[in-house]
Amino acid sequence: MTGKFKFRNHPLLFEINTASWLFDLSDQLGKTVHLGDVPSHEWDKIKSMGMDFVWLMGIWNRSQESRRICLSSQELCTQFEKVLPAYSAEDIIGSCYSINSYKPDPLIGNWVDLDRARTELNKRGIGLILDFIPNHTGIDHHWVFEHPEYYIQGTQADYLKDKKAFFTVKAREKTLYIAHGRDPYFPPWTDTAQLNYFNPAVRSAMVDNIKEISLHCNGLRCDMAMLALNDVFMRMWGWTNPDNQFQMPHDEFWSQVLTEVPGLVYLAEAYWDTEWTLQQLGFDFVYDKRLYDRLKSGLPHDVFLHLKADLAYQVKLLRFIENHDEPRSLITFGKGLLPANAALFAGLPGLKLFFQGQMEGRQIRLPIQIRRSKEEKIDTAVSALYSSLLSVINEDICHSGTWRLKEVFSHTDQTNDNLIAYLWKLGGEIRLTVVNLANKTSRGRVCFQDDVNEEVDYNLEEFFSGLSLRENGQIMAHPGLIFELSGGQAQIYKIYPSI
Repeated sequence: MTGKFKFRNHPLLFEINTASWLFDLSDQLGKTVHLGDVPSHEWDKIKSMGMDFVWLMGIWNRSQESRRICLSSQELCTQFEKVLPAYSAEDIIGSCYSINSYKPDPLIGNWVDLDRARTELNKRGIGLILDFIPNHTGIDHHWVFEHPEYYIQGTQADYLKDKKAFFTVKAREKTLYIAHGRDPYFPPWTDTAQLNYFNPAVRSAMVDNIKEISLHCNGLRCDMAMLALNDVFMRMWGWTNPDNQFQMPHDEFWSQVLTEVPGLVYLAEAYWDTEWTLQQLGFDFVYDKRLYDRLKSGLPHDVFLHLKADLAYQVKLLRFIENHDEPRSLITFGKGLLPANAALFAGLPGLKLFFQGQMEGRQIRLPIQIRRSKEEKIDTAVSALYSSLLSVINEDICHSGTWRLKEVFSHTDQTNDNLIAYLWKLGGEIRLTVVNLANKTSRGRVCFQDDVNEEVDYNLEEFFSGLSLRENGQIMAHPGLIFELSGGQAQIYKIYPSI
């Protein structure tokens, strides 16, 4: 590394399921395509979207034991049949979060291929983000046999009590009972082995992995980053350490990482109110799952309250309405509510994640263990929506301007709580976003007393409809402008002084 990758304020991130992407390209071109063979026009396409980062998800060497488990799991096979009814064993590639080593998977290519991809992205001003999986390895990782002390181990009684939580290994003429990786709210991940973060040797070995990865990328997306926090780890695994063989470290693992490998952009997947803690430890951006959950199943007013958080906190949040773990946003919100939710998230402060296929209106969520799904047609309405959104959010005002959440007051009824409004301001120009998160027509009033010069008139141009208005600055300031939006509608206005 020669220094931290420089990026815009409030950047954009494009997540790619790398194995699936390369399989599709291979199918299109009639030959095997590795990362080093990706045609230039594919990188140009990403550049044209205005992305600051690309996250090549799932490039590390997959566990073959994970693939075997996938092929023998009726539950997973049922999922595979839904996305690809005629799938073959060759289509099942195993989980990219159960890794055998931090080396490129042969499906992806080799180090030269990876470095070529980074070069292509960097010369277009785009940073490369790769996965780091701190919590666990695959069950066939060489550490399991060479360094079993790196892993959480139980007793025979623990194993007999819950055989799904442990697996057995013969090592050093003993039978060891190694825990599968997990978080406390879900069953164990049976294709993984749980690392012991109270063992200093584990921390050092994982930092060494990051040092090697850092030579080939600009940043890391750290999977389930909160699981490595001292207090979380103690609550989850302290019971397996009755003899206090390992003590809780004084420092956090992530403090060690960011001290020893400071040149990367760090993204944290995190939940359970650990976002602020991880920001304070030095992460550049942390998942904003709470916003996603509130958009999906909360009240619009809950979203408004969420967006009232301190701006210093919000600028370090990673916003999304879909990713490889979540259902497709078109399925989650439906065609009626997608415009409002997409426009809302896309223009917020912080890092915005767009997932491969999101902007084409894909509806099939591809399990990470399979490389392809049945074909889907591009949804032209969704594609046009994102084309308009990207043109707006890539303007300088949305990266160099000042963001402000606006209160929407009632007008003739009490539907104003369904509306969320915010603006970006740079110089005398404004971008105003108003969305209706409800299924019914809603009305509200927005005042601009802190945003406009009351002595002049303003032009308002709405991006989606092409509507053009001229309004008096004094009226805009107070009593304000009335907005009426149909259910799920989004409006984005360019507002600037009339000459």
